[in-house]
Amino acid sequence: TQKVILCILAFWVTGYIFCLPRQLFHVPYSTVVTDRNGELLGARIASDGQWRFPPRKTTPEKIRQCLITFEDKNFYYHWGVDPLSIGRAPYQNLKNKRIVSGGSTLTMQTIRLARHESRTFGEKVIEMILATRLEFRASKEEILSMYVSHAPFGGNVVGLDAASWRYFGHSAEDLSWAESAMLAVLPNSPALIHIRRNRERLRRKRDDLLERIWRGGHIDSLTCALAR
Repeated sequence: TQKVILCILAFWVTGYIFCLPRQLFHVPYSTVVTDRNGELLGARIASDGQWRFPPRKTTPEKIRQCLITFEDKNFYYHWGVDPLSIGRAPYQNLKNKRIVSGGSTLTMQTIRLARHESRTFGEKVIEMILATRLEFRASKEEILSMYVSHAPFGGNVVGLDAASWRYFGHSAEDLSWAESAMLAVLPNSPALIHIRRNRERLRRKRDDLLERIWRGGHIDSLTCALAR
């Protein structure tokens, strides 16, 4: 009996170790040309019709703070799954009589972006398992960089760099607090960005996030007011 238990345990441990693909994302990227100072000179759309710039290795501080505040405030304290968020999500959804939270961490969302599967309960469990495995393989910085490099930002704009140049005409390193907050709320509802519709809703979500960042002590009241 003990040997059987050990064999089963070894099977599950082995399966867990090798459950995560060596390369998460198998997508084409845009061809990007920059000058010696990193300024964008030109870009060609990816073969799948998406403006998806090559993956980033770091995330600018402002967009980092905005994303963590908006999506996953315990990002640096969990191992891929946040039990408090998972437990709180059903209550929030029942209270609002609609789905307002799925309880997914940024790590789980990164797995979801890589898998492109339907959002079902079974898939959520798989995302949780793979998210904990990803936390063992990659650093928080690497996980956040994977997320911002592949998150949808409306239309055929994918990833932080493509979004920053498309919407604001400059690099992600030069994003203001207002710009960072706007981009941080887009992957949650990428259909919000549109010339003629939902602009006011987008502004409200951005302003609510800026206020949360201010109340969290990350910016002062003047910076918040000017950004809004």
